[in-house]
Amino acid sequence: MGKQGADASPKPVKSREGTVLNVFSHGVLILWAFMVVMPLLWAVMTSFKTDRDIFISPWSLPDKLHFENWSRAWSSAHMSDYFANTLIVVGFSLVGTLLLGSMAAYVLARFEFPGNRFIYFLFIGGMSFPIILALVPLFYVMQNLSLLNTLPGLILVYIAYSLPFTVFFLTGFFRTLPTSIAEAAFVDGASHTRTFFQVMLPMAKPGLVSVAIFNFLGQWNQYLLPTVLNTEQDNKVLSQGLVQLAVSQGYKGDWSGLFAGLVMAMLPVLAAYIIFQRQVVTGLTAGALK
Repeated sequence: MGKQGADASPKPVKSREGTVLNVFSHGVLILWAFMVVMPLLWAVMTSFKTDRDIFISPWSLPDKLHFENWSRAWSSAHMSDYFANTLIVVGFSLVGTLLLGSMAAYVLARFEFPGNRFIYFLFIGGMSFPIILALVPLFYVMQNLSLLNTLPGLILVYIAYSLPFTVFFLTGFFRTLPTSIAEAAFVDGASHTRTFFQVMLPMAKPGLVSVAIFNFLGQWNQYLLPTVLNTEQDNKVLSQGLVQLAVSQGYKGDWSGLFAGLVMAMLPVLAAYIIFQRQVVTGLTAGALK
């Protein structure tokens, strides 16, 4: 009986420590959520207010929803053109990145050949190379190829920019997939191409969704590359359009239109993450669970 009493005494102490830790961790998460969500809600709220209300009562709710701010930003500020250009560039570059990145990652993960590790580490090195150091030579390369200030040129640059991380991420994911299924496909007479597209690629869907979301976020919010390589007014993307809208105001100060344009650029990214958040978590943890 004495031993049982001695063994039971530390349990309330551990329980109290766990409770304090849970309270602290939940408090930090609540504080972090507040710091992230409040600026987003404030930007959305401000986009429906007049310029006068923004400066007089920046934290109050709008007296009414001024949808003319959105229509003015969409038409007068040419946000519709910037939005269409961004959809074209990000859409094609995302497809190209996933296609090329998945094929390269599959070969590096599944086949042994001389130079395999060297090529893999080249891709990893590309992740650590500062893109700002490549802007000047990249500018002249694009100019010599007649791709400067064009949407196809920007798409190719986005693909090259996103490939290192995509190959690195998918290589580790393909290594976790069972080899027996691919071997069974080879026994049935399937070629390497058919095995990849019809067997291995569908199995890698969680990883593809995860890396697609990360690339989408990076490419949609990209500003440095289009600023240097895409100065044509008709080909500008959303990030350039927002900066031009802010600069072109001068002393007029169309802040309500600027916030409306900001929310327009923010909503697709937020919607993509909310819709695919479960797939992102699944893709990130799939390798650890296998």
